[in-house]
Amino acid sequence: MTIGTSARSRSTPPERIDLGDLLIRRWQRGDLARQFAALTASHAHLRPWMSWAEQPPTLAGQRRKLRTSAANWPTPDGGYLYGIFIAGGEVAGGIGLHDRISPAALEIGYWCHISHTGRGVITRAAHALTTAALALPHIDRVEIHCDAANARSAAVPRRLGYALIGTAPRPRTAPADSGVGMIWATTARPAGATSGARR
Repeated sequence: MTIGTSARSRSTPPERIDLGDLLIRRWQRGDLARQFAALTASHAHLRPWMSWAEQPPTLAGQRRKLRTSAANWPTPDGGYLYGIFIAGGEVAGGIGLHDRISPAALEIGYWCHISHTGRGVITRAAHALTTAALALPHIDRVEIHCDAANARSAAVPRRLGYALIGTAPRPRTAPADSGVGMIWATTARPAGATSGARR
């Protein structure tokens, strides 16, 4: 794994992580067409679980979002947003580190292109970002939050050795939400994904 240093500061996560056949890097404005195509193709797959996918994406809307995320590290709401790319530059998904828990913790969120589910893409990307986040001097915990009914999403932190630290009621913001949230956390670099079912 090759991790590119941040152009901003050693206290921010890297802008690029190269896993060989998988590249995790900060979104750029030139990614608009590929990002939009991936989200459009995956909308029906994402809508049950993602509140931001309630409506199909529009090119104008994605252009605005991409402009913001490409120009700001972190984004105005405290996120570090990455695209996940496979050979040839195709978008296989998106992943981010979000500064919305506490000053010493980051939360990982992710989505996968419908054509790339079951191949370990999200597990590998989450493993890489967990490692990068815990290497930051001010971060001692990384969390992944998901709805209790979202078995695919919950499988990722479980596979990476995160501990389930709690469940609690939460608002239903997406059609398939159960209204019960799961909070997974780790305070050590994960040993890596185990074999078995993949997201």
